[in-house]
Amino acid sequence: MRRRFLMASTFCAAVLGLVGLSAPAWAADEAPDGLIIRLTQEALDTIEADKAVQAGDVARIMVLLDQKVMPYLNFQRMTASAVGPAWRQATPEQRKRLEAEFKILLVRTYAGAMSQAKNLTFEVRPLRASPDDKEVVVRTLIRGRGDPVQVDYRLEKTPGVGAGWKIYNLNVLGVWLVDTYRSQFSAEINAKGIDGLIATLTERNKANAAASKG
Repeated sequence: MRRRFLMASTFCAAVLGLVGLSAPAWAADEAPDGLIIRLTQEALDTIEADKAVQAGDVARIMVLLDQKVMPYLNFQRMTASAVGPAWRQATPEQRKRLEAEFKILLVRTYAGAMSQAKNLTFEVRPLRASPDDKEVVVRTLIRGRGDPVQVDYRLEKTPGVGAGWKIYNLNVLGVWLVDTYRSQFSAEINAKGIDGLIATLTERNKANAAASKG
């Protein structure tokens, strides 16, 4: 239970909570650790201020996610990593469906923790990277209830339009978010194929939606 709360709280703060940002604020040459400092503080401020987000309003979170967060994540890479080798055989339509259902799954899984993601503080550890690195790990320490928790972020530097550092995975209590889902998805794919995984995710999201209304 504590693992789920911490994963939920930090995931909300690191990803779903990044709703106070606008595109012009994102500097292409911003250092990855500086980026995490700024985004995390923006996230915590937003969670503290937005009552609908605190209440776990999925519709509100989804709108904010699409408008403010998705441009700063490599969500396709997150989904592809969670799906594993089968991603290469998936059609463009299947990939689109997998991304959409995975996003809904993450939001519905962690939305309920929004009301608990309060009174958190953080610090960013010294970055161990060279200026030429295209992928880095930024390590932070989250303090709230109980012992401090280390949270690591994997980021990649993207070129071209929208250039800059983007998050594609995070680690809480030694567990990478994407890896958590890869084992689940692999079992579904082995048993039912890509379409079976999509169907399972769709049904799970419907069940979660019904449960939240109950």
